[in-house]
Amino acid sequence: MLYLLLSLILIGLLTAIMSKFSQHKNEEVVMPQNGSECATCSGENAKCEQDCMMEAAVRDIEYYDDEELDRFCGRASDEYNDEEVEEFAEVLHTMRQEEVAGWCRSLTLRGIHLPDQLKDETVMLIDDMKRQ
Repeated sequence: MLYLLLSLILIGLLTAIMSKFSQHKNEEVVMPQNGSECATCSGENAKCEQDCMMEAAVRDIEYYDDEELDRFCGRASDEYNDEEVEEFAEVLHTMRQEEVAGWCRSLTLRGIHLPDQLKDETVMLIDDMKRQ
């Protein structure tokens, strides 16, 4: 009886998942052209940010002379020591301000979490760039 109940639940879940995917199968995904719209994403429009992440996900990952940070893939943002935070800070402080948002997208696509110690500064840099 238990196996029958579990089988029915599993079949129901699979059916729901398949119907969800088939509903969106015919929808056209519109991607921003040349990434120009991504530079203007303010962070206030979730659709703009989502479109830019989708665009970035289908392209090769852009590196910002930071390949050494790949070793932190999967590390939680609150688990970095001071020396490791300094590695991120060095990359952050040597790039142009208009590159910071792209760098954050690159880190996200690579599974790298920005250290908590740098998040406020990074957000300020991105916000300042958007105001210019």
